Amino acid sequence: MEFDRFRDRTHALSVPTVLKFGVAHRLQLTVNLPFVAPAGTAFGSGDFAAGLKWRVVDRKGAVGRFAILPSIKIPSGSSTAGRGTGTTDASILLVSSHALGPVAMDLNAGITRRSGDGTEAPRTATVWTASFGYPVKGRLGGVGEIFGYPGTSGPAGSPQIVALLGGPTWQAREWLVFDAGVIVPVTGPQPRAVYVGLTWNAGPYWPGGGGD
Repeated sequence: MEFDRFRDRTHALSVPTVLKFGVAHRLQLTVNLPFVAPAGTAFGSGDFAAGLKWRVVDRKGAVGRFAILPSIKIPSGSSTAGRGTGTTDASILLVSSHALGPVAMDLNAGITRRSGDGTEAPRTATVWTASFGYPVKGRLGGVGEIFGYPGTSGPAGSPQIVALLGGPTWQAREWLVFDAGVIVPVTGPQPRAVYVGLTWNAGPYWPGGGGD
């Protein structure tokens, strides 16, 4: 759950819900159904998305554990209430994971192409992230991330965004991890935010799960 505060002092709430299912060796189905309350509107479901992550490389080296995640988003959320873009989106995300001693590093880069005329959302958008997870003591860990959205063009275009994210993690069980933290803008219209969340690994209950 993320609570955003914008520069005009308005607020928004989002609950990104992500389900991941291992469907075959090196293949994972990812399903996204966010729930959002944009500034000044009611809480409700956002745009539904689904993708299939294929782990292409699984070894040490320059690209580390390398995966490709193509996905499709459909306009299931209300665009008039600000809970969706009103567009159908095709995206592809490249994921490179590395182990630097006790530190886990993930480098991501992605691009999205949308339907529509660019009025509701930019026709083309890109994203990059560099995230780091590290142990602190016992079950306590931490995460730090820098991410960015390069500037977009068109009627709904926006300037470049770069922001920092960070906070602690707590492994309550082998299959349950809690996290919390803050998001701080470096440049662009990224709101300040706080977040709390959990990751539940239900793998033992999913038959034939072989994805990652």
